[in-house]
Amino acid sequence: MSSEVHVKNIGLRGVTVADSAISFIDGEKGVLIYRGYRIEDLADNSSYMETVYLLLHGTLPTIEQEQRFVEKVKAARQVPDFVYQSMKQWPADAEPMDILQAVVPMLSMADEYGDTFERGININRSIGLIAKLPTITAAWHRIRNGLEPLPPDESLDHAANFLWMLQGKKPDAATARELDICLVLHADHTFNASTFAAREVVSTRASLYAGVAAGLGALSGSLHGGANTKVMKMLLDLEGEPDVEAWVKDRLAQGHKVMGFGHAIYKTGDPRAVYLKKMGQRLGEQTGQNWFTLSEQVERATLAEFAQKGKTTILPNVDFMSATVYYMMGIPLDLMTPVFAISRVAGWCSHIIEEQFADAQEKPALYRPKAQYVGEYCGLMGCEYSPPEKRT
Repeated sequence: MSSEVHVKNIGLRGVTVADSAISFIDGEKGVLIYRGYRIEDLADNSSYMETVYLLLHGTLPTIEQEQRFVEKVKAARQVPDFVYQSMKQWPADAEPMDILQAVVPMLSMADEYGDTFERGININRSIGLIAKLPTITAAWHRIRNGLEPLPPDESLDHAANFLWMLQGKKPDAATARELDICLVLHADHTFNASTFAAREVVSTRASLYAGVAAGLGALSGSLHGGANTKVMKMLLDLEGEPDVEAWVKDRLAQGHKVMGFGHAIYKTGDPRAVYLKKMGQRLGEQTGQNWFTLSEQVERATLAEFAQKGKTTILPNVDFMSATVYYMMGIPLDLMTPVFAISRVAGWCSHIIEEQFADAQEKPALYRPKAQYVGEYCGLMGCEYSPPEKRT
């Protein structure tokens, strides 16, 4: 056995694996920064399209640059017809995240650039994926319900167009703007599991499509994406509960979790959650639905229980706040993680390009971590092979 000291598997937590200029988190102070800009500043003043430009190019665009960029995105929204025809053959109960992960490689087959490996071309590929993921998500929802996909509307911005394609009606301006802010808030988050997966895959010089498909695969896992869906299911189960405080106490006493609390990084509050909470309150007032009020009851009761136990760093996270927001926007439960992907694809693409063109030689540094072998060991010559008839 190797004489090296065995280090407990911690899932690479705290291990720096690469340099990045894309985003930064200070979990103790509750700070999230994209390319030097605090998320609060971008949420208040920017748009998703402007934020995407910032992530991809490293600077905020001029008016003319943003106009050209938006035009490119709108021109790339439509999906090839062979993709629609294929989707119509798929089981209607297929998971939407599986649909997204299946379609992205199909889009690579229609890539006009072939196997060309250049930064500018990969930015164009990124624009295509950022434009098409909302179209695919909305199209699948309609196809599985026996409806024809709706064409993109060039008069609408990114968020409003998605809601139109999904629901068949144009959203009110306030809701469209709030969804746009949601996309800004979720666009990047340093080396989370899906971003790391995307970067690791393209470090082999695999295509941008392969990297995004890997990101989608990682996001589909229950420990990464889907937490807001679980929050909303919890709230739906709680509808009509006469004593929410007692329910929370009993749940925690039995050792179960209250979904949507705690974060691996943020210890003093997630800056994104502040915006989502305000959205939830407004949407509740606009729609007359009581989901925000119910979530507030759960939040107060849970925080009170944690405070009694001295767990003051376990706070409601972005998933707790986004669940009711998306639900009141009319987004189905199983599309909440795809909406996450619709936003995060901008971050994945930015990280992929950074990984692919990180050095002067424009070659990725192949990720090759070590593993600590803890299996059977019979010396350097290996264990003696015995034929099947002699094994006991």
